[in-house]
Amino acid sequence: MSRRQIRKMFRLMAQGQAVQLTSPMASVKKLARLAFTAQQFGYEYADVRQGGGRNNALTMLIVPDPGLQAQSRAAQNWAQYPQAGDGVSLPPVVPDALELLKARINFDLTGKNAEKRMAYAVLGLTVGCAVLAVRTGGSSVAFEVAGILWAVMMVVLGVGLVVTRKRNAKFAVLLRAAGFAPVTEAGGRVRYLPPTAGYGAQPAGPYGPYAPYTGPLPQAPQPQPPYAGPLPQPPQPSYPGPFPQAPQPQPPHPGTLPQPPQ
Repeated sequence: MSRRQIRKMFRLMAQGQAVQLTSPMASVKKLARLAFTAQQFGYEYADVRQGGGRNNALTMLIVPDPGLQAQSRAAQNWAQYPQAGDGVSLPPVVPDALELLKARINFDLTGKNAEKRMAYAVLGLTVGCAVLAVRTGGSSVAFEVAGILWAVMMVVLGVGLVVTRKRNAKFAVLLRAAGFAPVTEAGGRVRYLPPTAGYGAQPAGPYGPYAPYTGPLPQAPQPQPPYAGPLPQPPQPSYPGPFPQAPQPQPPHPGTLPQPPQ
């Protein structure tokens, strides 16, 4: 895991989008260390693919993890390692977490899907050996040579299948013990996913519908004012008219004297 690759990863992570990282040497260990570092700063391993071509490179996808635990861990690590983007000032690697990531990456590469590819290879080699025998003259010697070649290739593929199944069984036991659950994709590919990913409601991403987080980060709820409308008015009096007036004294009639009381 080079410093240049780590610095590139942090630059891409700063954009808050999904990031693809490539290992030209097809090294699972290097990708696992990159994924571990990304997990310490708010990202999560999503998937891996093996490309074609001569270099047989591996491409890993990491995505933002908006979970509270991941964000709390990222805030703590950024406070403790503010210069992590230089590729040097990084949190120490936790061996158990690294082994889990290696198991996830290996299983994603050589799970049930790899066994299907081996079955297709058996069919392709059988047809290829038959065509080779016909094109080299179709004699008994040609068919004998093709048969020997076919038998050797079947032995190699058989050994490879047994070894792959044993490795996958070991990875499955390790992941199940850590709380990961097997999920079968639409194409029949089996993957082990973490229990906190919430995959069921997530939309399809670049590597299928089980990428942990493919949408934007959730927004924090905004506080609402106590009153959306006008302030409440004080209560009105129960009687509709004006207040009653006190009776006013009437002046005596002009020209008359007031009468004494009887």
